[in-house]
Amino acid sequence: MTFDNQYVVQRIDKANALRAAGIDPYANHSQRNTTIQKFHNVNSDLFNLEDKRDEHRHYTIAGRIMLYRLMGKASFLKIEDESGMLQIYVARDNLPENFYNDVFKKLIEVGDIIEVSGYPFVTQQGELSLHVDTLKILTKAISPLPEKFHGIQDKELRYRQRYLDLIMNSQVRKTFQIRSQVISLTRRFFEDKGFLEVETPMMHPIAGGANAKPFVTHHNALGIDRFLRIAPELYLKRLIVGGFEAVFEINRNFRNEGMDATHNPEFTSIEFYWAFKTYKDLIILTKEYFEYLFDHLNLPKRLPHGDIEIDFDCFTEIELIESLTVIGGVPADVVNNKEKILDYLRAQKLEAKVTLNLGQLQGELFDEFVEAKLINPTFITHYPVEISPLARRNDARPELTDRFELFIAGREIANAFSELNDPLDQLERFEGQMAAKDSGDDEAHEMDEDFVTALSYGMAPTAGQGIGIDRLVMMLTNQHSIRDVLLFPAMKPLNPNQQGEEE
Repeated sequence: MTFDNQYVVQRIDKANALRAAGIDPYANHSQRNTTIQKFHNVNSDLFNLEDKRDEHRHYTIAGRIMLYRLMGKASFLKIEDESGMLQIYVARDNLPENFYNDVFKKLIEVGDIIEVSGYPFVTQQGELSLHVDTLKILTKAISPLPEKFHGIQDKELRYRQRYLDLIMNSQVRKTFQIRSQVISLTRRFFEDKGFLEVETPMMHPIAGGANAKPFVTHHNALGIDRFLRIAPELYLKRLIVGGFEAVFEINRNFRNEGMDATHNPEFTSIEFYWAFKTYKDLIILTKEYFEYLFDHLNLPKRLPHGDIEIDFDCFTEIELIESLTVIGGVPADVVNNKEKILDYLRAQKLEAKVTLNLGQLQGELFDEFVEAKLINPTFITHYPVEISPLARRNDARPELTDRFELFIAGREIANAFSELNDPLDQLERFEGQMAAKDSGDDEAHEMDEDFVTALSYGMAPTAGQGIGIDRLVMMLTNQHSIRDVLLFPAMKPLNPNQQGEEE
C-alpha cells in the first residue's frame, strides 16, 4: 500500500492541518450516548408537534459522513452508523468562532467519522434531523470513498475490500446481520431441544467424515502431517459412544475442491447427533427448525430467490430412485441397470464413466436431471449404499440407506441419516472406500480404525445431520453466490507471485 495518490495526499495534508490546529484527527474517546436508530425511534413524536422541534432534548451521536451539502453559512450532512442514516444541520453561528470556515469547511469531508451533539427537529421537507451545536472529528479518512450514487460496481473489489463494501452498502450489512441471527437462533434452537454444544478438533490425523479432498498441513511439534477437517462427524459420533445422547457443533469445515457459486474451500455448518432417533425423526426436527427460524426472523414463508419463489410451507419427500423418473424424466427401465444408465448418459451427450458402480451412476443421474428442479424444500431419501459410506442400511432394502438430503432452490442444504453403528459393516465399507481410493478416487473416505474400535464398544441407535449455514443464508437473503454471504471469501492473489496474499 502506498499513499502517493493525489487525493490521498490531499487528505493527509488535511490530517496534518488538523494536528497543527491542535485537533487530534484520530481521537481516542467518544461521548456518544445514543445510536441513530434509537434517535429516530424516540423522536418520532416530533412529527405531531406544531413546532416540530425540542431544544430540551439533547443527544450526542457519532457516525461516518456519507453526504455533505454546503450552503454558505450552514450545511446539511448525512452521517451513518451501524443502525442507520441521519441528517444533521451544521450552522456557522452555532459553532466556536472560525471553526466553521477554517476547520469544518476546509478539513472535514465525506468519509470522516465525526461526533455531533444537538437537539432534534423536523425540516420543512419532513425529515427528522439533528440541529448541531458541537462537532468533533473522531477519525480522518485519508482514502476517499467511492461516489455514493454508483457505489462499488466491481464485485471483485467488493469481495477483496469487504470493509469498503460494508461502508457503502447498508444492505450488505443487513445480509451479515441476518447471518449472525441465523447462527444465534440455530444455537438456541438446539440448546432448547436439550442438545449439548461441543468442540472437536480442526486438525485430523485422518481425512474423514465425508467424501472430499482435504487440505494438508504439518504439525511441527509432532513431526507429522495433519488434515484440516472435512467434517466433524466421526468425532461427534465418538461422543455418542461415550454416553452423550444429543450433541451439536457449529464450526468450519475445509474441502480442497473447486470454487463456484455454491462452494467455498472453507464453509460453516452445524452437525448434530441424536441417540435413540432415526432419520425420520430428523425430518420432523428439520421442519421445526425452519419454522423456528422464520418465526424469529420475521420472514414471510414465501421468499423470492432470483426469478423463482420458494414456498417454505411446502415441504415434500421422495425417494432418490423414484425422483429420477418422476422429477428427472429418466425412463423407469433405465434407473436400476448400469449399462442402460451408461447408454442413457451417452445419448444425452454426458460423460459416462464405466468405472462407476450402479449407486454412483444413480447419483450422476440425480445430479444431472433432478437436483436443479427441486425448488421448494424437498427431502430426497434412501440413497444407494455405494454413495453413503457412513449411513445405516435400510432393513427391508439393504442396497439403500436410511438417509436424506434436503434441497431448496436446486441446492443441497442438509444431509442426514440413521447412523451406521455395526462395526463390522463399517469396517467393510471403509475397506470399499480404500479400494476406490486405490483406483484413483481422491475423494474416497480414509480408513479410520479408531472409529471402528469406538463402534465396537457399542453406539446407541443414532441419527445425525449436517446443515450448511452459508447456503441456508443464501436462501433466506436472496443471494446467488456464496461469496455474498461470506465476509471474506477465498480469492486468488492479486499478484500471482504473492501466494499468501488473498482477496
